[in-house]
Amino acid sequence: MGKRSPPGDIESMSYEVRKPLSMPPPPSYYPPPPKPWFPWLVPLTFLANIAMFAFTLYENNCPAAIGGNRCLFYPELGRFSFQPFQENPLLGPSITTLKRYGALDKEAVVEHGEGWRLVSCMWLHAGVIHLLANMLSLLFIGIRLEQEFGFLKIGCLYVLSGFGGSLLSSLSINPSENPTISVGASGALFGLLGAMLSELITNWTIYSNKCAAFISLILIIALNLAVGFIPHIDNSAHIGGFVSGFLLGFILLIQPQFGYVNHKYIPAGADVKRKSKHKCYQYFLLIVALILLIFGYASGLTRLYKTGPQVLESNTF
Repeated sequence: MGKRSPPGDIESMSYEVRKPLSMPPPPSYYPPPPKPWFPWLVPLTFLANIAMFAFTLYENNCPAAIGGNRCLFYPELGRFSFQPFQENPLLGPSITTLKRYGALDKEAVVEHGEGWRLVSCMWLHAGVIHLLANMLSLLFIGIRLEQEFGFLKIGCLYVLSGFGGSLLSSLSINPSENPTISVGASGALFGLLGAMLSELITNWTIYSNKCAAFISLILIIALNLAVGFIPHIDNSAHIGGFVSGFLLGFILLIQPQFGYVNHKYIPAGADVKRKSKHKCYQYFLLIVALILLIFGYASGLTRLYKTGPQVLESNTF
């Protein structure tokens, strides 16, 4: 309001027009930014894979098995020397050693009841090249995901995706080919990529540059899947892990929609219209993904143990 005008002629007097006061906008309440998790599980997984690779080389003991003159980098590496390049071009232990310590072997899984190989194989690697490629990918993808979602969700995602990759790989193994084993964390890593895609879809409202993020992620996934068509690469494990991780992302990585505020950040008695925590399509995707995941695992295991013996009877490993 301005000051009144001094008194004078009535014709020269000015009058103030008072406008009705408008109600102030309601205060906005925002939760504090989420504190990132400390990533310890992914680095621990990294170290466990390296330790397991060193252990398989130690137990392989190439010089004692076939003679030091045939082993690669002997005598520099001693008993850690690699198998001949013709036997293992990835610079690693023998197939026999990998099979002994948990490689995915369809015959062992089906005929001998060694189902644990569906999980143990993801901790083994065929060689140095295989190990480096997977571990660099693990650090690049896994640490960011663990910082955002925590060790429990990412740990479950990693193991279950690896299991899904092993399951599809065991169904795709051709016993007439040599070798007939599968090792590596590729299925679990592709599960992380698949989960990143589903996380982007289900949490669409919280992203700003949606299309750019979606296109970039699709290109990364396409390039990684294309690598699977190189000879001696188990692409079925990649696909199985990717599909498992994609479905798990809708279940484990769902986040509140944009604009949701938890009641603990709103003062008592404040008249604030709160948004629901999740949108309807997020619940729908979660339920559909859970049904498809359970059905996929159940049907895959049923098919593996139902058809396995008949296949093995007509083939020689």
